[in-house]
Amino acid sequence: MKVTETELAGAFLIEPDIHADDRGFFVELYSRKAFRGHGIEADFVQDNYSFSRKRGVLRGLHFQYPPHSQAKLVWVVSGAVFDVIVDLRKGSPTYRRWISVELSASPLRMLYVPRGFAHGFCTLTDNAHVLYKVDAPYAPEADGGIRWDDPDLAVPWPVAEPILSAKDGRLPYLREIPL
Repeated sequence: MKVTETELAGAFLIEPDIHADDRGFFVELYSRKAFRGHGIEADFVQDNYSFSRKRGVLRGLHFQYPPHSQAKLVWVVSGAVFDVIVDLRKGSPTYRRWISVELSASPLRMLYVPRGFAHGFCTLTDNAHVLYKVDAPYAPEADGGIRWDDPDLAVPWPVAEPILSAKDGRLPYLREIPL
């Protein structure tokens, strides 16, 4: 397993070892021992599955307020996404900075998102299947989000008019959020 820290401290790109032959492949996606060996201490408690039927579906940018913040381990089983994380940790040297990565079924890469980050993605293909582990259950009372087209972030999303949920279309700008 290759683990590379991104420019946002605590966020990692993970490339698992794939054992392939003419039958297909086997991959160990998560190993507590291996992750802890790389300094990733999350204890995952829930797996989530997101399916997006069309290219251009944008989900996010979502987060949960403390004490219900979630760390996430995100990967794509089918299709591809433009994945974005934003550091919302006050006091962090990368506070309010973001990065984007392309995640796809091939090559298989995962993104570890630590607690205190907003997360979202835009599908680059039809029929995108995204899985992610979280280390805390969803708490509706702690639900938060940032508008996808926030000019202060200026994320270069791959679509001009994404397919959004009504909820995501009403999210506030980062400057309007009490963090």
